[in-house]
Amino acid sequence: MPSASSPLRIPVADLLRRPGASREIQVEARLADVRTAGAEVTADRPVEVDATLERISDGIVVRGTVNAHWNALCSRCLAAVEGNATVHVDELFEPHPLEGETYRLDDDIVDLEPMIRDALVFEMPAAPLCDPDCAGLCPTCGADRNTTTCDCHVEDVDPRWAALRSLEL
Repeated sequence: MPSASSPLRIPVADLLRRPGASREIQVEARLADVRTAGAEVTADRPVEVDATLERISDGIVVRGTVNAHWNALCSRCLAAVEGNATVHVDELFEPHPLEGETYRLDDDIVDLEPMIRDALVFEMPAAPLCDPDCAGLCPTCGADRNTTTCDCHVEDVDPRWAALRSLEL
């Protein structure tokens, strides 16, 4: 849970008093523990939010972009990989949110952290690659096929069909 002084907790009392009012924001904050099975947002670099907050009858709409740096290991050769995730957000914050559809508007505060986490998890790669043509590791000796060759013989047979080899026709 973010602290009360988090830059991602935006006071919106002025917007709530004026239907149709809007305000642009640019916020940077560090987030920890934003990860998927394949990648994670680095806590040493801030997540950037550039958005517009707009008062509508149901609450506050946040529209803009979230940008974050991520690190991972290549899913084929285990080399370090990094990149940026930039995702568009268009989300509603309301006093009584619908589970999984909208976000909570706490009195006069919009807490952007849950929205940012949700957006980034869907944008980060599930199986990052150092290069689209990455050859990966040899399954027999473990050599990195991108930098060296090995003499291992690897048979490309689908193990689900292995039992059919024993049939004599």
